[in-house]
Amino acid sequence: MEKLKITDTTMRDGHQSLWATRMMTEDMLPILEEVDKVGYHSLEVWGGATFDTCIRFLDEDPWERLRTIRKHVKNTKLQMLLRGQNLVGYANYPDDVVERFVIKAAENGIDIFRIFDALNDVRNLQKSMQVAKSTGAHIQASVSYTVSPVHTLEKYVEMSLKLQDMGADSICIKDMAGLLSPYVAFDLVSELKKQLSIPIQVHTHYTGGMAIATYLKSAEAGADVVDTASVPLAFGTSQPPVETLVRLMQEGPRDTGLDLHRLFEIADYFEEVRIRRGHERGVTRINHMRVFEHQIPGGMISNFVEQLKEQGAINRMQEFLDEVPKVREELGYPPLVTPTSQIVGTQAVMNVLSGARYRMVPNEVKKYVQGYYGLAPGKIDEDIKKKILGKLKEIDCRPADMLAPRMEEAKKEIGDLARSEEDVLSYALFPAVAKAFFEKRLEKEQAAKQPEE
Repeated sequence: MEKLKITDTTMRDGHQSLWATRMMTEDMLPILEEVDKVGYHSLEVWGGATFDTCIRFLDEDPWERLRTIRKHVKNTKLQMLLRGQNLVGYANYPDDVVERFVIKAAENGIDIFRIFDALNDVRNLQKSMQVAKSTGAHIQASVSYTVSPVHTLEKYVEMSLKLQDMGADSICIKDMAGLLSPYVAFDLVSELKKQLSIPIQVHTHYTGGMAIATYLKSAEAGADVVDTASVPLAFGTSQPPVETLVRLMQEGPRDTGLDLHRLFEIADYFEEVRIRRGHERGVTRINHMRVFEHQIPGGMISNFVEQLKEQGAINRMQEFLDEVPKVREELGYPPLVTPTSQIVGTQAVMNVLSGARYRMVPNEVKKYVQGYYGLAPGKIDEDIKKKILGKLKEIDCRPADMLAPRMEEAKKEIGDLARSEEDVLSYALFPAVAKAFFEKRLEKEQAAKQPEE
């Protein structure tokens, strides 16, 4: 059997899961060339929440980050997480924005696009897959894994076959909440290897502690690649540590061939960054392990802890945890991943705080029930649907078909503040945040030109 290949997530999902996506480019730079020598299958360094966080909180240009990483990483493929028609945002964007974003991401250094849709609605993957294909990049189409009465092994295989037909170069089983158990992973990967002709990658989170065993059984079933992180950014709600997996596989037929000594030297570097920046280690807490019951990803729990604190209702956390699975069932069992995790979670918080279920319904929940995010995996409860929609109409087309082109309009709106097509894209995705970022950039440049008195 071939070596088990590994994708390193330290510089994207690792810090997104544990450090609220706050790793800065300057923290990555000194170690990039060492990481490049490891022999990883790929490095996940962009996409997900990193784009938004760069401009919103870190005062960094995400495009510049990608170009910088590309300059220092010469041998390893760079990978990004793309939320299908949502790109790196939280709602669907028009096709012209999707097209230019994917083309520019490839031009700036992305080799592998891991593309997923929160609802597993393949219509939301069509455009980004088609454009990525035209750039010559590798398309890794993803199946968002969750557990529910409507999410069966047969359904996952059926979707994977469809994605292969749509041009996927590989399939990722994307388990964002650490719910994929070892024996289910073995069965699912075995079936996919039997029926598909393209590589299979498995992505999970440590969360409740099953991840290492899940990877071992996935490898035994023939998975080609798995995702891990450097130990200072592993465990907790992040990925399992690469060091453990490398040692675990050593005497077996799928030995990774990676050098443990080099991996520990890299870990020492990230540990120093962690301590200097004041971040906690990844720890598996009882609340994390309760994911087996409530299926709520760790990042989602921490968001709602903050919301409940703001409302002075942190003592009602258990009510919230009990409410989420009910709302999820009533809304047709969406996987709890961005943006559907926020949709379900916000409704659950409102149900708990308002004292009457669905008395208050956020706009995003209405849009979801109307079909603007895509097809719900299961049937939405009819009574709840009537309560939420009132006189609003449902749609049955591909959601992005309802959206007017945006790029030309965005270009006019942002004017001279944008210096490149990348800037226009940042503005099209996050108008207010990007505009503030560009204005600050201009102010800094003007201040730097002022002669000193």
